Amino acid sequence: MQFDFSRIEDIDSFVSIPEGRYACRVAEVREGVARDGSPRWSLRLEVALGEYAGRTAGWDSVTWSDRGIRRVKHVLEALGLNVSGQVEIAPSDLLGREVIATFQSEEREDAFTGRRVLRLRVPYAGYLSRADAAALPANASPGAEVNSSQRSSGPGQNSESTNGFDDEFEG
Repeated sequence: MQFDFSRIEDIDSFVSIPEGRYACRVAEVREGVARDGSPRWSLRLEVALGEYAGRTAGWDSVTWSDRGIRRVKHVLEALGLNVSGQVEIAPSDLLGREVIATFQSEEREDAFTGRRVLRLRVPYAGYLSRADAAALPANASPGAEVNSSQRSSGPGQNSESTNGFDDEFEG
């Protein structure tokens, strides 16, 4: 067998969906500790609708530190939790909650193996609640719509939705 491996990229890809905005559900939460010693919850986000339903879209983390707490609040609020005052919350409270998340490619070197790794990541403010997503105007901004493979036009749904989000996001 003869094969030219010079055309094969030396990268580990953990990407299972195209970049974009997807309706997702929290499928798993793993508790851990950040480098600064703060509690960290890693969320496995699974695509909830469309062609990629059931696939892991990516992992994201929230860190319960002074530096990370604003993002924790943003993520929890997008997941539909009341963050207007003091809360008592456990990682299991996030399971099954749905959110609209934006995924972008990120390539970096794995610190342990030295290999290049490609993953999808959620940017700092890359979450929207389903209600906020439904309120977006059709021309809000590039990427404001849920990935087109998630749209459907079944009974009672308008495939020409004016905001890019169909009835499937109604609570």
